[in-house]
Amino acid sequence: MTGTNENPLDLLPEVLLAASAVIGLLLGAWLPRRRQWLIGALAVAACTAGVVAAAIAAANPVETAFGESFALDTLTATSRIVILGATLLVLALAMPRLHAHSRETEFYVLLQLASAGALMMAGAQDLLLLAAGYLLASVPAYALAGFRKDGPGTEAALKYYAVGALLGVLMLAGITVLLAAGRVTAYPLLRTELAEAPTGLVAAGTLALLAGVLFKAGGVPGHFWVPDAVQGSPAPVAAFLTTIPKIGALAAFYRLAAVPLADAGLPWADLVTVLSVASMTLGNLAAFFQQDVKRLLAYSTISQVGYLLLPVAVAGRTDLGQEALLYYLTAYAVTNLGAFAVVCALPDAHTIDDYRGLARTHPALLASLVVCLLGLVGTPPTAVFFGKLEAFSAAFDGGYAWLAVVAAVNTVASLFYYLRWIAPAFLTGGPGGDPGTTSRSAAAVAYGAATGSVVLGLLGGFVLDMLDGPLAR
Repeated sequence: MTGTNENPLDLLPEVLLAASAVIGLLLGAWLPRRRQWLIGALAVAACTAGVVAAAIAAANPVETAFGESFALDTLTATSRIVILGATLLVLALAMPRLHAHSRETEFYVLLQLASAGALMMAGAQDLLLLAAGYLLASVPAYALAGFRKDGPGTEAALKYYAVGALLGVLMLAGITVLLAAGRVTAYPLLRTELAEAPTGLVAAGTLALLAGVLFKAGGVPGHFWVPDAVQGSPAPVAAFLTTIPKIGALAAFYRLAAVPLADAGLPWADLVTVLSVASMTLGNLAAFFQQDVKRLLAYSTISQVGYLLLPVAVAGRTDLGQEALLYYLTAYAVTNLGAFAVVCALPDAHTIDDYRGLARTHPALLASLVVCLLGLVGTPPTAVFFGKLEAFSAAFDGGYAWLAVVAAVNTVASLFYYLRWIAPAFLTGGPGGDPGTTSRSAAAVAYGAATGSVVLGLLGGFVLDMLDGPLAR
């Protein structure tokens, strides 16, 4: 059901995160440098409270908040929990590295604001709110990409900003065109109006709108920033950029496909299948011969978008789409952050050769890396295996069996470059072979994420039952 509830408590997870960022910014101006960790602790408390609030709200009936601009349904609730949980993991990776840093407070504030933007994108049911969430998720992330203020970091921030500004303007132009075509911005009303609007106008607006959404997701054609931004950013920021904005963007994409575009009379589903194939194929081919581990994971995340677009392509065609997307997003977040946690745990290891001999020096870390990398391939019993299985099933059920076949072929092909990273770790001698110092806190995150990926995979059937529910309309 829907209503006109304007109770700010309906947005409690988002309010907690935004309030923590504002309070942290004010406190950071007065706290001495060695006490800045308190701002990080405040961020952890806000994220934890937000997860609890989102879990409690998930049991409530489906409705909307502030008119019909923000949806309170299973898609929003799950996205909230995954985004806030992933933010907690990123904070765990970043806090030990930032202790007594001159800009420690600024990092925590920017991280929370960017995560709040992802939350708004996931729940937005109005084009104007979607645009606001996009900007909030983007602008702090540009600053995070260049946080180190060195050469690679500056290049990362500039490329990220240049592509984001271009596609952001294009997205705003698309929203303007759709407003002209439908005369409204609320999704339920827009669904009716777009069905009667000129097809060419709707097509132009939709293409421009989706360009911005795919930029945040890191998929083709908005993927150009990903390799350089991830490689040039600090490892915790790279983990954030490849995970949290993607969750908000893909949740927003699914809602767009299932509500306002459902009756638009456009072959948007065919377009999504093309983007899916392009993303998974380009990402895999580009990752084959990468030596830098962060750059390899950057291309890996582009390919993962291709698989995640399978449920989006069949939105409204099958009941399996929503639960497949949400489970896969959860599985991907845990597994991808686990892989980046290993990178954070070995800050001196930048290339594949630097991991040579890891089986002898850090066997537990190698075990976590193997679980996470093979998990990204989709190896049982990890969570991504179950997520891909659900995504492929949704594609079959939605009438795109050929797309599932292409995705399966790409999955097999991706095994090559993940094994290129794993294999040297079991060897000794030759170039490399000295991973250097180890971060115990990041290693603990890696162990936990790898374990979580396996546990989530084993509990896949139980979790899927909780992800089924109607969209707010």
